[in-house]
Amino acid sequence: MLDLSWSHILILLIVVLAVVPPKDLPRVMRQAGRWMGKARAMADQFRKSFDEMARQSELDELRAELEALRHERPLADIDRSLRAPVLPAPAPIAKASAPETLPPKEHLEPAAGTAPEGPPE
Repeated sequence: MLDLSWSHILILLIVVLAVVPPKDLPRVMRQAGRWMGKARAMADQFRKSFDEMARQSELDELRAELEALRHERPLADIDRSLRAPVLPAPAPIAKASAPETLPPKEHLEPAAGTAPEGPPE
């Protein structure tokens, strides 16, 4: 916007007072305020439309990149290698006729030099 210092504003006020009679000053100030409001509204609308165009442009670029990635599939080789088995498939195990079983715990004898389990008599 305009870069006005206090001295510039003071000179502008003196010129306005010299040109505009004091009885018309409120009407002129009101009209100047309306013009400033319209100028701000137009600037805001311009900024919003510019931001919208930039956002739309970015979205179009992202859509184009996404479509390119869908068609190229640059990570397809990595995906296949990750899904491939690391170790070769194990050979089929023949069924055993009877699984080995351990003797029941009651039939185990305590080791030499240890006290038998249970309450002392």
